[in-house]
Amino acid sequence: MTTQGANEGGFGIYVHWPFCAAKCPYCDFNSHVRHQPVDQARFAAAFERELAHFADLTKGKTVQSVFLGGGTPSLMEPATVERILDAISGHWAMDADVEISMEANPSSVEAERFRGYRAAGVNRVSLGVQSLIDTDLKLLGRLHDAQTARKAIETARATFPRLSFDLIYARPGQTPAGWADELNEAIALAADHLSLYQLTIEEGTPFYTLYHAGKLKMPDQELGAAFYELTQEVTADAGLPAYEVSNHARPGAECRHNLVYWRYGDYVGVGPGAHGRLTVGVNRLATATERHPETWLENVESHGHAMIENAGLTEEEQGDEFLLMGLRLTEGIDLKRYERFSHRSIDPRRLAALLEHGMVEKIGENRVRATRDGFFVLDAVVADLAA
Repeated sequence: MTTQGANEGGFGIYVHWPFCAAKCPYCDFNSHVRHQPVDQARFAAAFERELAHFADLTKGKTVQSVFLGGGTPSLMEPATVERILDAISGHWAMDADVEISMEANPSSVEAERFRGYRAAGVNRVSLGVQSLIDTDLKLLGRLHDAQTARKAIETARATFPRLSFDLIYARPGQTPAGWADELNEAIALAADHLSLYQLTIEEGTPFYTLYHAGKLKMPDQELGAAFYELTQEVTADAGLPAYEVSNHARPGAECRHNLVYWRYGDYVGVGPGAHGRLTVGVNRLATATERHPETWLENVESHGHAMIENAGLTEEEQGDEFLLMGLRLTEGIDLKRYERFSHRSIDPRRLAALLEHGMVEKIGENRVRATRDGFFVLDAVVADLAA
C-alpha cells in the first residue's frame, strides 16, 4: 500500500450537505428531501466533530480548496457555513489563495443569504442552472425558471469573485442548433467557468424507469456525439476550452478543488456519504462515510465520525485510479508519477497501439493524454493502459 506522489496533486476538503428541496428525476447523488426543518445547529456541531477526527489523520497539511457540495448547500444558513469554515481553518493551515466553493440552486438564491456566505469566506459559487429553457427545466424537475436562473447568475456575479454554472445537454427533444444558441447565451452570461454535462440515464432514478418504459426518448449515440463535438467547438471558440471532459474555463479559472481529484491529490470527505483519499504515513486510504443523514449524525455524535470505510489501497488500485482520474484532463498524466503510485510501467506495446489508433497522444517526453476520440471510450482506454 506504499504510495508516493499524492502531495503533488494538492489537498482539499469536501463537505457534503445532503438535503434538497426536491429530488430531480435524473439525479443519483446522495440527496434527501425532508418535510420538517433540519436541525442545522446539530448538523453543524457534527461537521465540526468529524472535521476534527480527519484533522488528526492529516496533520501538517495545507488546505488549497474547500468544496461545499450536495444536495443543496445553499439551503444552509450562513451561520452553518461559517461554523464549518471556521472549523476547517481552525484545524488546518489555509493556502493564502484558498478556493472555497459552494454549490447553489437558483431557486434558493437570495442576495442577503449570498452576502452571508461571502462574509463566511465563500469565494466561488457554482450554480445548478441546468437549462435556460423553461420547458426543459420543467422536464428536468427543477424548481426555478430561466428568468430566476438569470437573476441568480447576476446576484452571484455581484457577490462572489468567481462564478461557475452547470448546464445539461443532449436532453430529450433538444436540437444541436438549439443547444448552440443556449450555450452561447450561457457564455455571454457567464462565466469564466462552465460545467457542461451530457444527460445520462442512471439506474434507480425516475428517468431510468421512464426510459425503460419507452416514455423518455433520448438522443441516439451519433446525435450524442454531435452534441459533444458542438460543445467543444463553441466553448473553445469563445475562449473557454475544455480542461476536463465536462468542464470548461478561461485559462486560470479552472476549479482548483476538482483539479485535486483529477490530479489524484489528497482530500478529506466529511458529511453523509462523502468519500475521501488520504495519505497517512506510507499508506493511501480510501474513506467513505455513512450515507443516511440522520444515521450519520447519530454516529458522529456517538463516535466522533461516521466512517464506514477506511481501507488501504493497493499499488495496483492507486495506479488504476490515477489513470481514471488523470486521463479526464486535457493536460493528461505524467507517466513517471503513475510509476510512483503503481510501482509498474505502462506496457509500451499497449501505449503504442493506442497512439497508433489515435486514442491517446504524447505531450513531451513523459506525458500522455486522451484525444477527443479517446474521450468517447475513456473507460476502455484506461483499461487498456492498466492491463
